[in-house]
Amino acid sequence: MDGAVVGSEYAAHLTDTDLTLLASVAGAPAPGGPPGAVPLLPADSDAGSLRRDPAAIPGLLGDPRVFEAVFRWADTSRPPRPGEAVPVSPFLTFAVAVHRSATELESVGHVAERTGPRQRVPLFDAPALREFLGSPERKLFLAELLASFTRVASGRYRVRGGGRTRTRRFSELDPVRLAGLLDGVPDAERPGVYRRLGDVSLFLAGVFPDYATLYGVGPAGVARLLRAAQVPAAEQERLATVPAIELLEQLGARWYRAAHHLAPVRTARLDVVADVAGRFQQARRVLNHIADRYLFATDHPWFAPPAP
Repeated sequence: MDGAVVGSEYAAHLTDTDLTLLASVAGAPAPGGPPGAVPLLPADSDAGSLRRDPAAIPGLLGDPRVFEAVFRWADTSRPPRPGEAVPVSPFLTFAVAVHRSATELESVGHVAERTGPRQRVPLFDAPALREFLGSPERKLFLAELLASFTRVASGRYRVRGGGRTRTRRFSELDPVRLAGLLDGVPDAERPGVYRRLGDVSLFLAGVFPDYATLYGVGPAGVARLLRAAQVPAAEQERLATVPAIELLEQLGARWYRAAHHLAPVRTARLDVVADVAGRFQQARRVLNHIADRYLFATDHPWFAPPAP
């Protein structure tokens, strides 16, 4: 995807309120900047002008003034809480957090790696994470992923087997139950289920690694997931004993590849899914950083942990 296409994808998610904020901030001179500094956008820019020229949007999301406007706004009726977000859409908040993290990782030598519940050690892998976030398409992918879990789908479906029909439940935050959908959907819908299985694996490992480590999946659930991911029998015994985060990385990458391989039509968006499959660990570590810095650093975190 080129810059105009990526910008159009952002515009499709952003509300007029979001775009108005971007235009108002980027159309003003940078405070404290050199005399005669040119704003990023013309002073009369508005939501409509950004919708007509969306190629400018990705660059605005990384602007420090946009970060300040979204994450450090001041409500004159009370003191602002650190990290509190302005009332814009969740998607804009996540997109700004992703772009801010890309800027931060340009100047750090290490990131915190999870080694257990609430345990972190320095990991000198920042160059790989910078490279991951160097792609506009991958930044968009992460913002969309986070926004997709602000509402979690759940429900019931019916499967037939052994001459009888049974009703099962599923939740997008329960990979074992979600994998059960593969038994009940037509072949044409399987790529979508594989894609969502990849999403939930990355979301849990990236945003809730402590939950994944503490509660994980029982032996029966692990076996079911390995079968759903079509892991060869020779590898199943090894993967059945790896730490929960590594298991989610392995399964998530497989599910993303399956979604790309089985899709009846290959699109540029699906090509990004396949690309992330090959960089799943980097994607997970980037989300760990974003979660620590921006998703749970306030009194009102964006996501509640899944039920044990």
